[in-house]
Amino acid sequence: MKKLQILGTGCAKCKALSETSSKAADALCLQYEIEKITDMMRFADFGVMLTPALVVDGKVKVTGRVPTLEEMKKLLQDA
Repeated sequence: MKKLQILGTGCAKCKALSETSSKAADALCLQYEIEKITDMMRFADFGVMLTPALVVDGKVKVTGRVPTLEEMKKLLQDA
């Protein structure tokens, strides 16, 4: 099971990243869980300075933007 963590304050881009992540994982028939992290102190634990950010299985994959659905699928397949 993949662990997807969305780092962000709850802004529109953070919500869009969460939705795109879910859609991509569903399209790939992946088993996954999403955790939304809004505590800025935890962002530093991942070395993230820009949000939104996506962490897949403990590895930062995207920061500061929302990838396209196709790009997200590739990120999840490669993770």
